[in-house]
Amino acid sequence: MNLPFSTNPVLKSLPVYQPGRPIEEVARELGLPAEEIFKLASNENPLGPSRKAVRAMRQALDGVNLYPDGNVFYLRQKLAAKLGVAPANLIFGNGSNELIEFLGHALLDQNSEVIVSQYCFAVYPIVTALFGSKLVTVKAKNYGHDLEGMLAAITPNTRLLFVANPNNPTGTAVPAAELAKFVKAVPAHVVLALDEAYIEFLQEPLNLLPDILNGSRPNLLLMRTFSKIYGLAGLRIGYGIADAALISELEKIRQPFNINSVAQAGALAALDDDAHADKTRRLNRRGLKLYARAFKKMGLEFVPSFANFILVKVGDGSRVFIEMQKRGIIVRPMGIYDLPEWIRISIGTPKQNERCVANLAQVLAS
Repeated sequence: MNLPFSTNPVLKSLPVYQPGRPIEEVARELGLPAEEIFKLASNENPLGPSRKAVRAMRQALDGVNLYPDGNVFYLRQKLAAKLGVAPANLIFGNGSNELIEFLGHALLDQNSEVIVSQYCFAVYPIVTALFGSKLVTVKAKNYGHDLEGMLAAITPNTRLLFVANPNNPTGTAVPAAELAKFVKAVPAHVVLALDEAYIEFLQEPLNLLPDILNGSRPNLLLMRTFSKIYGLAGLRIGYGIADAALISELEKIRQPFNINSVAQAGALAALDDDAHADKTRRLNRRGLKLYARAFKKMGLEFVPSFANFILVKVGDGSRVFIEMQKRGIIVRPMGIYDLPEWIRISIGTPKQNERCVANLAQVLAS
């Protein structure tokens, strides 16, 4: 149906982000018991949230008749202390996705250029298109970032450059020394948005916080989240770390009360549970090794991953996705990332991983 009024012309060609399918939706569609389906599609924490976070969230429910703390005071103070930064260096978003949109509002117009890697997170191009800016895509190097190519693509019109490390959806990571050299080489007129949603899974991540604190990188924004290592994806809470002057500009765009009170309580308590994060890392390393062994045994090409998921080439990604769903296993087809022969599998529990490998072998043999 055609609308009787005009909308932003950009919307005519703007793609809609397609998330991993929910368990309930697959259960309804295929008539399967929801409790027999598991989801390995959205890089969620298979252990769930910390028990400390769950207790805090339950307590916070008694106060949901009141608006949340719009300044996120207690979480801001605690996270700043944990990271060793000032509270003024932090901004919170409804997931790190909202931080990406903040950048669009703050930096982009029809004369702007945004640089991304070939296999980048789908939201980067969507936000670029939303603000009418030009997307400059640099061909990937071994499924990861070609940092030299990205630097060469910078022009006077470049306003924003996205690098995810580890990268979603490929799981690749840039060596720390190379990343440090790259960060220093990005010119001051370009904001570098370094997406570190999966940084907690890196064994030796590059620490760029000193570069922010000493004022040498006012054009650097680190984006992180409570969705992955902390298992709070359903709360939608992410945060950015940057020079206080950049944070101040982004705060002008942030909507009031964008972080709800239950999310604030859960994230605050999650910061106290290092044991839960450590357990998640151990489980993830074990799962990655299991998949790597299985793929080698099956003769499948895969991309060695530094995150909590793994990309594997299965021939017809869409068919495998559909057949795995019928068996109660939700994975992620990669056609939207121009990888139609691949699927992405999130690391689950040992039982889930073993069942996924067994069913994948059966699907590929059929």
